[in-house]
Amino acid sequence: KSATYDQIKAAIKEAANGDLKGILSYTEDEIVSTDLIGDNHSSIFDAKAGISLNNNFVKLVSWYDNEWG
Repeated sequence: KSATYDQIKAAIKEAANGDLKGILSYTEDEIVSTDLIGDNHSSIFDAKAGISLNNNFVKLVSWYDNEWG
């Protein structure tokens, strides 16, 4: 099923605020890896870092602190 990048972001944001709250985080801030030191989420979706070449080819970027836990 094809989807726009905005549709994908909306679905991820909904999940981060719903069933996956506390596990998945969503950000539209401009971040770098050091911004996430000590963040206890399993995944922080970076909405500004992804790209969509078309509605069937999308690159998503998500961060995590591999030294936390």
